[in-house]
This record gives sequence, C-alpha cells and structure tokens, in this order.
Amino acid sequence: MSGKFSNQVAVVTGGSTGIGFSIAQALIAEGAKRVYITGRSTDTLEAAVARLGDKAVAVVSDVSRQADLDALKTTIQARGDRLDTVFANAGICEKNPVGDTSEAAYYAMFDVNVKGAFFTVQTLLPLMKDASSIVLTASICSSNGMEGLSLYNASKAAVRSFARTWANELKDRKIRANVLSPGFTRTPLMDNGLKMSESDIATLRQYVEQITPLGYMAQPEEIASAALFLASDDARYVNGVELMVDGGLSQI
Repeated sequence: MSGKFSNQVAVVTGGSTGIGFSIAQALIAEGAKRVYITGRSTDTLEAAVARLGDKAVAVVSDVSRQADLDALKTTIQARGDRLDTVFANAGICEKNPVGDTSEAAYYAMFDVNVKGAFFTVQTLLPLMKDASSIVLTASICSSNGMEGLSLYNASKAAVRSFARTWANELKDRKIRANVLSPGFTRTPLMDNGLKMSESDIATLRQYVEQITPLGYMAQPEEIASAALFLASDDARYVNGVELMVDGGLSQI
C-alpha cells in the first residue's frame, strides 16, 4: 500500500458492513492512525473491529439521532483527535411503491439518509481540519427514476445537492465536499433493506451483467477505492462533484 492516509484520522458512518466497512479497511491499510466506525448494532460493530484491528474505534450511533452524533463527537474529542475526512456513508434503502407508502416510511428514509448526512457533517465540522475532506455516499439513483424507490431516489438526490452547497460554503476553510455514487453493489443492504432472497439477488446479478458495460456487479472494495480517491490528496482539486462508480451504467 502507498500510505496515502498515513497518520490521518477519519470517521465512517455506517462503517460496520458493506461499503462503509471496506472504506474503513482500506483507510487502515493505507496507514490511517485511527478510524471511527459507527452503526446501530453493537454486535456488528464489535465483529467489524475484530477484523479491522486496534486502529478502529467502534461507536454505537444512529445518525438520525442528534444525541448519538453529539456522543460521537465527544468520543473523538476525548481522544484529542482532529479529523482529516468524514465519510457520511450511513444509509438505508427500502422499497416504497407510490400509492402504498406510509408517512412513517417517508420519515424513516429521510431521517437516516438526508437528516443523518446533514447533521453528521454539521456536528463533526468543528473537529475537521482546514483543507480536510467530506465524502458523502449517494447512489446512481440520485439521478434516475428507479421504479419503487421514489423515497430512496429523492433522498440521494438531496445528498448530492449538499456537496454542491458545501463546496461553496466551506471554501474559506478549503474543505472539499464530494459525492460517491455507487451502482449495483453486493452489500447487506440487499438482504436487510430490500429483503431480497438469494434467488432474487442471483436474478439481479444476471440483469446487471447484461446492462452494465463492464458486465458485472461491484464488490464493496471497488467502491471503497473510489471513496479513498475522493478523500486523498490525489483529488485535492476535485470539489463538489458526483463520482459515478457503476461500471459505466449511468453513462449509456
């Protein structure tokens, strides 16, 4: 590894599984001093830290709850850390056919995906170094109308909008804000959020292979490498962009 994140400190929300875990794993492999990972399940976080090692710090935290975000901030402050990157990655995805969507489902989606991303950044901003980096996880759904996912699609469009504003609003501190938008990726979100069976996932995989120029469904580590690029000095003049990491799907 190149050590591009040597001695750096980062936060990865939703960092116990999937893309978030792969981001944390890659940061540590690249020399990070400390990586705070958050999630709602103590057991899942403990299992993640067991794999990541002593450079990972698990914090049970629900990004939709300000009190939890404040506790995360306090944990970081107690260690005397300042942040080089915040990966606002936590999110949920559930189907919601229009005409059959409850108000509760609306609030659940926007509380995590939109409110959670906004207040994660706002809460941790005082701990961020000047010229540090924000990486927001959105989705290729931020710019399409995938059927049955209107709330998810709209929530990710809002996340994409945040980066545009923050790139401008944080210019005095030279803090960059960019968006990572994965395409179809095999993560636990398919099992836990979308409630897909193994048969459903196999069918989807075949479909993705047909419609994606690169011809396969991504693994989380392939998305994580793009996230690290956005956070690294290699992207020091990249600001306010949405990086589609989808095998070319959104370009055709």
